[in-house]
Amino acid sequence: MILAAQPDISVVAEVGTGVEAVERIRWHRPEVALLDIRMPSMDGIEAARLVCAETDTRVIMLTTYDQDDYVYDALYAGASGFLLKSVRRDDLVHAVRVVAAGEALLAPPVTRRLIADLIRHRPRQGHRPADRLRVLTVREQETLRLLGRGLSNAEIAAAFVVSEHTVKTHVSNVLAKLHLRDRVQAVIVAFETGLVVANSEPDGAGT
Repeated sequence: MILAAQPDISVVAEVGTGVEAVERIRWHRPEVALLDIRMPSMDGIEAARLVCAETDTRVIMLTTYDQDDYVYDALYAGASGFLLKSVRRDDLVHAVRVVAAGEALLAPPVTRRLIADLIRHRPRQGHRPADRLRVLTVREQETLRLLGRGLSNAEIAAAFVVSEHTVKTHVSNVLAKLHLRDRVQAVIVAFETGLVVANSEPDGAGT
C-alpha cells in the first residue's frame, strides 16, 4: 500500500513464498524486488541468488538483522541492500528509488555492520588482495577505498576536488574491472582487500 501510493512506483506483484517470488520476478522483470530473508518454500537468500543471476532485477532484503546470522550470504547472492522490517514509510520509499536508480543501500548503519562482520568472520577464498586490485589505477583504488568507507559520489568528488560526473566514471570503472554488480559488492571488496579495516568509522553517511 505504501509503495503503490507513490506516483512514480508501480507494484506489479505480491507473493507469499520464495518460489512464487522467483516465478513472478522472471515473468514481470521488475526494477526492484523486496525479499524477506525468511519465506516459505525457498528462503530469501536462494531467491536472491536466482533472481540476481537470471535477471536485471535489483534486490532489497528485509531482515531483523540481529536474528538473521545467515543474512551475510545475501550479499554474495547479489542483494543491493537491506531494510529492517521496522523500516519507516519514507525510508522504504526512498530505498526503492535509490536501488531502482542503480545505487545501493550503504547509508543505514545495519549495512555497514553486516559488511564489517562478514569480512571479519567469513573471508572469501580466491585472489590475493594485491592481485585483485592490480587492474585498477591508483585513483580507482582510492575511489574504492572511499566507497568502502561509505562516502557518496558527492563526498568523493569533494575529497578529490573533481566533478560528480568524474567520480561516476571512476565508480563505473571500478565495478566493471572487478566484475561487480553494484556498490555493496564494491564495499565488500574494499574490506576483503584491506583498503578499509573492519569496524573503522565511515567518513560520511553516503548512499
